[in-house]
Amino acid sequence: MESGVKIIQGTNSKPASSRALVEYFSNNLADAGELFIGFPIIGTPEGRHPIDAMWISPTKGIVIFDLVEGVDPGEYSERQDDAANKIEARLKTHRELMDRRNLLIPIHTISFAPGISTPERFERPDYPLVNLNSIDLCLRAFAWGDSDTSVYGATLSALQNISSIRKSRTKRITTKVDSRGAKLKRLEDSIATLDSLQNKAVVETVDGVQRIRGLAGSGKTIVLALKAAYLHAQHPDWRIAVTFNTRSLKGQFKRLINSFVIEQTKEEPDWDNLCILNAWGAPGGKDREGIYHEFCRAQDIPYYDYRSAKAIYGRGEEFAGVCNEALKQAQKITQYYDAILVDEAQDLSPAFLRMCYDILTEQKRLVYAYDELQNLSGNSLPPPEDIFGKHEDGSSRVTFDDSPETSPIRDIILPMCYRNSRPVLVTAHSLGFGIYRTPPPKSDIGLVQMFGNARLWEEIGYQVKDGILQDNSDVVLARTPETSPKFLEDHSPIDDLIQFHVFDTVDEQAEWVSKSIEKNITEDELRHDDIVVINPNPITTLEEAGRIRDRLLEMKINSHLAGVDTNPDVFFESESPSVTFTGIYRAKGNEAGMVYIINAHDCQSAFFNLASIRNRLFTAITRSKAWVRILGVGPKMEALIAEFDELKKRNFELQFRYPSESERQKLGIVHRDMTAAEQRKLKSTEKQLADLVNDLEFGNVYPDDLDDALLKRLETLLKRKRE
Repeated sequence: MESGVKIIQGTNSKPASSRALVEYFSNNLADAGELFIGFPIIGTPEGRHPIDAMWISPTKGIVIFDLVEGVDPGEYSERQDDAANKIEARLKTHRELMDRRNLLIPIHTISFAPGISTPERFERPDYPLVNLNSIDLCLRAFAWGDSDTSVYGATLSALQNISSIRKSRTKRITTKVDSRGAKLKRLEDSIATLDSLQNKAVVETVDGVQRIRGLAGSGKTIVLALKAAYLHAQHPDWRIAVTFNTRSLKGQFKRLINSFVIEQTKEEPDWDNLCILNAWGAPGGKDREGIYHEFCRAQDIPYYDYRSAKAIYGRGEEFAGVCNEALKQAQKITQYYDAILVDEAQDLSPAFLRMCYDILTEQKRLVYAYDELQNLSGNSLPPPEDIFGKHEDGSSRVTFDDSPETSPIRDIILPMCYRNSRPVLVTAHSLGFGIYRTPPPKSDIGLVQMFGNARLWEEIGYQVKDGILQDNSDVVLARTPETSPKFLEDHSPIDDLIQFHVFDTVDEQAEWVSKSIEKNITEDELRHDDIVVINPNPITTLEEAGRIRDRLLEMKINSHLAGVDTNPDVFFESESPSVTFTGIYRAKGNEAGMVYIINAHDCQSAFFNLASIRNRLFTAITRSKAWVRILGVGPKMEALIAEFDELKKRNFELQFRYPSESERQKLGIVHRDMTAAEQRKLKSTEKQLADLVNDLEFGNVYPDDLDDALLKRLETLLKRKRE
């Protein structure tokens, strides 16, 4: 049975009474609100003070539970006073919860002792002590006479303590009511409370593996940062690692975790026990450490850097290759982490996740988060049964299908998007999948890629507006206000939220971008770090960024190329105002108010790996938390604009025929990333063909010298291709 109360199960030292309280609320359908187990954690002069459990109710206010294990309640009246005073002190720092000197929401306390059969023998006046038989009557006596939904929401926000984390890196000062800077400030202030699924993802703690899936902008990075901070605050003795693929995320994670731990506990994190480190890592001290490098040192096996790995395993297979090799060579794996949290798992290999799993202590607390569409390599993550393998008896080491209903949730999907407005997000999906792409010759399908499981569209927040969401059926999908909040798009007209521009030359593009950035800073009240310029092709980023940066320098506007002019762990420059330029790989995990995507025409076509090329465009667009400008040159850009115009004409709804399984397999073959070996073979073949054509043109070889049968086969193939 489903409870009317949303239950978020964290970790505490009282498992039996926690379990009993969860069971009670799971069967209580009449009430509403949110029940937290092991949350919040209050910082005091004496140190951190975890609350056993707390129910925030729109009809009763706050009910703090002092949980009792066993049959001795101890000094429970003192514990109730202590918890109530600490919660009241926390809330009184929030002006919106106060009427002069009085708190607007009532605080009740109750000691819950399911192991005591006759709690009335210990009960003291004004200090309720109950078991499962008497809890219901006690809770019904609590009331919030002047309940107020706005106060209820503000209370949740205050206890979650995320408002400062959502805000910008430095203080925003604006003078114009309707400037872009002022709109951005209002957007940041609007996202002050986690939704229930984000709450679960942050607080709910399982012994075993937990998976968090979500759209770009659904808050996965913030959720992981808060989860790491929460686990560290509850268990300061645990050794916890937070790891990721994009090095520029390191600074963001450190800032988020530091802010949350200080707000919760009034103490700095213990960075010896809470480690923020890259997935790969390298020799050179703590700042360069990574999970893979640490694994090689701990197991005393050879370590390979990127260059060596590329030479052995080929482009695109470097990290998977070294992780697989390390796992093969490790004889007896040392276990030295109590919990590991992995962001951007879609860009990391299954072998890396197995490595993380193997170095965890017995409880195997591994949390991995990913977004399938932000995969820039073209390889999907397999299901957990395939990633983590099997026990000796043949059963899967990890599965998400065997958890009781009342257990903490192990597979979480975050459907809400808090970064991108509906038009921006749907544009990103439309272009990423090629929904309105013109089909190539001799094909009736323009799609580039498609989810294998049709239901995933609904799980990520789309609603079937028309048709049927199944193979070989026409369907119309739309975002809903519940999953794409209206305030994200109401601040600006759609034609301002997202724009496409085509230019005749890259120099014209550079001139337009530089003048637009100048206006953003001088008139729009945007700061330098509100602006990011992304080039989707990592090979050309240095040159293409240089064109625009030279013009900005003439305008006396500073800029930097992330990871080149700065430390690889730095994305936004904090020392002095500077506009960030970046390739797509360093852009991942970061966000900005205004995003310029240059040379988007590179994402219109490709000889192979079109799916991952389109995923670059999807990822770039979804970096924007307000406005995005998608720019390019020539006919390819015009073709991309034609796709957008079709989407816009359909009011930002996705209308297409869902491909059959065989068509999806064909898409996977046509638009997949080639392996390194396949790419080498293709280049070798192209070179041989080019050499032959040159020899024929210059008369070094005559057609008569070639085998007649081979020539006829080539002629037939070329004729078929032309037709």
